[in-house]
Amino acid sequence: MRRILRPLLDPYRRYRHAKLIHAVRVSLGLLATILLTTGINLPHGEWASVTMLVVIGGLQHHGNIGKKAAERAIGTLIGAGVGLLLVAQQAWLGMPWLTYFAMSVVCGFFSYHAIGKGGYTALLSAITVFIVAGHGDNPVTDGLWRGVDILIGIALALAFSFALPLYAVYSWRYNLADALRDCAAIYGRIIKGESVTADEHLKLMNRLNTVMIQLRSLMPSVSKEVRVSMTELDAIQRNLRMCVSILEILGNSRPNADDAEAMAHLQSALKAEHRQIRVQLIGMARALKSGASQRLSRPAESPSDSTLGAPVYSPLDGYRLLTRQLTANIGEMRQRLAKTAPRWNI
Repeated sequence: MRRILRPLLDPYRRYRHAKLIHAVRVSLGLLATILLTTGINLPHGEWASVTMLVVIGGLQHHGNIGKKAAERAIGTLIGAGVGLLLVAQQAWLGMPWLTYFAMSVVCGFFSYHAIGKGGYTALLSAITVFIVAGHGDNPVTDGLWRGVDILIGIALALAFSFALPLYAVYSWRYNLADALRDCAAIYGRIIKGESVTADEHLKLMNRLNTVMIQLRSLMPSVSKEVRVSMTELDAIQRNLRMCVSILEILGNSRPNADDAEAMAHLQSALKAEHRQIRVQLIGMARALKSGASQRLSRPAESPSDSTLGAPVYSPLDGYRLLTRQLTANIGEMRQRLAKTAPRWNI
């Protein structure tokens, strides 16, 4: 059974096939609502399926589902309750213009709160009012049945949202690992004297900038899932951003590739730093991707004291200091990942 279920249990495979898993989960949820509502012959059973799509159709990561599904469920329930009240007063008073006015005022109230925090809950409440009440002329029994269908859709949506959850921390881990590998590739190009204006170099830099934006958007969900504070996640993001910034400066401040003597001097003077930077970047990427977080706890190889302490007075001082700053920044990032590893390594 473990061999059969390995594709579903392996975090990396679930990350790679997240969209497919989400689509299958929503499809099975819809099938369940159709079979249930048609099996017990509920009137207007299609609204259970509509509610299923509304609640979890656009939610993929587990960190989003709990909060967002609750918000959408609350909005749907509020709208259904208001819709039933409007239907009841129309059946009792029989004054269509009063019903139209009341619906407009209620939806205006929801629209006022639709801008800002909790806006989607308010907007969904307004939509559900019309689903349940129509223009106020729906029979009370129809409104009640639609309300029941909505409750069934919410219950099934919440049940399926927790089936084979897709954690945002998976996306965060593997995107961060890819970013660190790209940093190592860029650093390798810089110390070898390869062009920083070449298409390959620019492609790597653009990919890094894109990944940093994606990582930023994932942080709130990751924080909820693994209970790592936003402050700590932001510190790791800041380390990555500093790494990319220093790499950009290094690429534009290194000696000219044609100056073989200067390049050879730097290769010799910063040999320990070059090795440590490459080893730590690749090591962090492997730990994030494989889950072997013990890699992060191994003592880092330190540059020799002669390299760090030797006074240098040359035009290349700035380049050397930046390289050492990059080494220190990567070491700090490694320590932060090691400290939080028990939480993100799920």
